[in-house]
Amino acid sequence: MTVAILGCGYTGRRLARGLLSLGVRVVCTSRNPEGLHDLQEAGAEVARLDLSLEPRLDILPFGSFVVQSIPPVEGANPRELWDRLVMRKPQRVVYLSTTGVYGDQRDVDEHSSPAPRHERDQERLREEAAALAGPWSSIVLRPAAIYGPARGIHESMAKGKFRLVGNGENYVSRIHVEDLAAHVQAAIRTDVGGAWPVADEHPCTSREIAEYCSELMGVPIPVRISADEAHHTRRADRRVDGRGIRRELGVELKYPSYRAGIPASLK
Repeated sequence: MTVAILGCGYTGRRLARGLLSLGVRVVCTSRNPEGLHDLQEAGAEVARLDLSLEPRLDILPFGSFVVQSIPPVEGANPRELWDRLVMRKPQRVVYLSTTGVYGDQRDVDEHSSPAPRHERDQERLREEAAALAGPWSSIVLRPAAIYGPARGIHESMAKGKFRLVGNGENYVSRIHVEDLAAHVQAAIRTDVGGAWPVADEHPCTSREIAEYCSELMGVPIPVRISADEAHHTRRADRRVDGRGIRRELGVELKYPSYRAGIPASLK
């Protein structure tokens, strides 16, 4: 079994290490493959893949299981990667998208239809369609905000960079990177299809988690900014129910809440 991880970033690295520990052949691609030397030392095959240039996929063995986690690249032809991927005849494709495709919907589950408002999220939806339409078995996973060691609100607050939008009453859903990697690993090995939101069991307001991190780490409550000052992703007010895909894949969360995941991440 060979798994190719296109765009081996924060989540891909976790996935790669888990697969390598099981004796799976892993091919990792990145625009900066020199940053993956630790995975190479662990046994992964590493190659450069830059979608802003002509994407060459001859590095992928025929019949691989492919995890596509490269976000839309400005200036790149969104169809070129998928057209070239056809020639490598993958057995299965897992595409990592985002809950941003749900737009302004506040409560989201596996039955919710996409309603993207911003161009980047619309492009994500087009990438999803390409993944699902290919001549291979496929599934789309739409993760909520991904956090873990060195990434997330705890990291931003420790650096004094996090800001509350308004009164901080907007809801945010999250998924720990290890739990997301477990979803992907399970998705590779099944024939479950369709598009699914992925999140833990505890959506919460921005203020709730900021107060928790403030007490846990002994740092000040973040200052407030207006919605107009915040990036559109920070203005989202969304509660994501990820139980559907967990049932389908048989995944049990290691970190069902930020109250478990953040202390573990700080270690």
